[in-house]
Amino acid sequence: MRFLLSNDDGVQAPGLAALAEALKQLGDVTVVAPDSERSAFSSALTLDRPLRPVQLENGFWSVNGTPADCVHLALNGFLDFEPDLVVSGINAGANLGDDTLYSGTVAAALEGRFLGKTGIAVSLVGAHARGYGIESYRPAAAMVARLIEGWRRLQLPNRTILNVNVPDMPLEDIRGFHVARLGHRNRAKDVLQLEDPRGRKAYWIGIAGDPADAGEGTDFHAVSEGYVSVTPLLTDLTRHDALQDVSRWLKDL
Repeated sequence: MRFLLSNDDGVQAPGLAALAEALKQLGDVTVVAPDSERSAFSSALTLDRPLRPVQLENGFWSVNGTPADCVHLALNGFLDFEPDLVVSGINAGANLGDDTLYSGTVAAALEGRFLGKTGIAVSLVGAHARGYGIESYRPAAAMVARLIEGWRRLQLPNRTILNVNVPDMPLEDIRGFHVARLGHRNRAKDVLQLEDPRGRKAYWIGIAGDPADAGEGTDFHAVSEGYVSVTPLLTDLTRHDALQDVSRWLKDL
């Protein structure tokens, strides 16, 4: 199997290294990742300047762009082969519920949709994940490898990815996999106002809101119970059950 691996925490991130290490036991791994952290960039593409891939000593490709840039570049002429699977992560922190709308990790996996490739976005759910070294990501990497070992038995429609969140615990304590729907968060915490050295107001975006819909069946609940949550996502944003209501409304305008 040939893997294309990317992330949004940057090419030097320990979660990326742990996942590359695990996937190399299953096939050939090509890493194309941002040169620095690009968290919460969603599916942004860089259109105002050229992208310049640089190969590092470990063979990883570093790109001065977003996660979506990296996969888009790789699949549209940069690589001389077509990967079998696009994998993104391991993200330092959760991508649960509404997080998926902002996530660069999820966006990198979604970018494989144009080739009809199924992707996997992987995140480690831990309050201190951002400060971890590679050892802390190895349990999550092992769980991803377990998923991929049975990959050929899974039949998914085109333009589908799996959003995978792994609880931060030793491998032997993880209880297995649960398929789950996305939960929902409350609104984000208030922005933090500050003043720059020139006396001008500036703001930090507040942290994500607490879970609002985290009951049984959600990804929040699965992870809280010690399971790896696995949520199939699609790129069709159409609200199909609202089409008739909108159609009736338009007729009256």
